[in-house]
Amino acid sequence: MPVYGFNEHWAAQNCPVFPACGYNTRMSEPIEALLERCLDPRLPLLEAPHQSAACLFNGFSEGLPGLVVEVYATTLVIANHAEVDAVLPETLERVAAFFRVRLPWLTAALLKSRRSAIPDERLGRLLWGTSPARKVREHGVGYALNLTLNQDTSLYLDTRGLRAWLKENCAGLSVLNTFAYTGSLGAACAAGGAQRVLQIDLDKRFLNLGKDTYALNGWPVRRADFLADDVFRLAGLMRRKGEKFDLVILDPPFFSSTTAGRVDLVNEPVSLINKLRPLVRDGGRMVVVNNALFTSGADFLGAIRDLPGSQFIETEALIPVPEDVTGYAQTRCLPPPSSPAPFNHTTKIAVLRIHHPD
Repeated sequence: MPVYGFNEHWAAQNCPVFPACGYNTRMSEPIEALLERCLDPRLPLLEAPHQSAACLFNGFSEGLPGLVVEVYATTLVIANHAEVDAVLPETLERVAAFFRVRLPWLTAALLKSRRSAIPDERLGRLLWGTSPARKVREHGVGYALNLTLNQDTSLYLDTRGLRAWLKENCAGLSVLNTFAYTGSLGAACAAGGAQRVLQIDLDKRFLNLGKDTYALNGWPVRRADFLADDVFRLAGLMRRKGEKFDLVILDPPFFSSTTAGRVDLVNEPVSLINKLRPLVRDGGRMVVVNNALFTSGADFLGAIRDLPGSQFIETEALIPVPEDVTGYAQTRCLPPPSSPAPFNHTTKIAVLRIHHPD
C-alpha cells in the first residue's frame, strides 16, 4: 500500500492531472510529513483566540487530489472530494489524528465524504467533539456558520479576499447580491457601510443563515433585504422597473436551472453578465466570480471581451484567492486542470466597471 494511502490505480484511471503531475505515491515520506510541511506557512493564520477560518491543506495543489482540510474557529473539517476508493480510510484517520495532536485547541472535527451515497456522510459526520463551530470572525466581521447545512461549509474561503475588497469599497453604495447563498458577500458590503444590500437566493434556508450573520454583528434584519426567489425572475422585474444599483455581485453556482433561466459556467461562462448589466448604474461596478475548473483565466476574460457591448465593460481589478487556499510556492506540486492566469486560482474573480451608451 502506498505510504500516502492514495489509491494509485484509481488516480491513473480517473485523475486528469495524475499522469503528468510527477506525483509519486510510493515515496517514503509519510503523510504526516506532507501535512506538517503544508501547515507550517499557515501557522500565522491560526493564532489565538482561534476565531478565524483557513485552509490547512489543499490536496488538489499540494499532493493528494481530492482531500481538503479546513478549520473554522475550533472545528476541523476534512473534505474528501474523491471517489470512495480514491483516498483510503486509513489515510483519513491519519489526517484527523495528525491535526488533533498538532492543533490541540481543536474541539471538534467533521468528515465530509462528498461522493458518498449516504446524504448525511456528504453533509458531514462528526469524528470527535459534540458541537461544530457556529461562527467565525474575518476582517473584524462575524459570520454565522452551519457546517452541515450543505455539502460545503456555508462560508467559501476562496472568496475571503473578495470579502475584504467589498468591505473596503462599499461605503454608501446600493448593492445587489445575486445567488447570495448564505449572504457572506453581502454581509461584507454591509460591514463596509453600504447604504443598502439586497440579497437574493432561491433557498430560504441559506438566507436565514445570512440573517443570523446580521444579528451576530448587531445589524438590523429586514425581511425586504433577504428575498427567497428566482434571480432571473426578479432581475427581469427590476429591469422593467428601471432599478439600478451601484454594485451587482454575480457569484452563481456551477450549474443551476429554473423555469426562468439557467446557469452553466462551463458552456456559458459570462452570459449572465449581460442579463444583469442593466441593473448597474452608469459607472457602477459588477463583481463576477467564475469557479469552473476547466475554464482558463484567459478564456474567461476573452469571453467577457467578446460579449455584445463589451466596449462598455472595463476590467478594473482581479481579486486574488488567498495563499492558504491556493497553496504556497513551496508547497504546491500539482498543476491546476487549466491555467488560471492572469488569475492565481481556478476561482476567477473580476471587478468590472459598467458603462451605458447615451
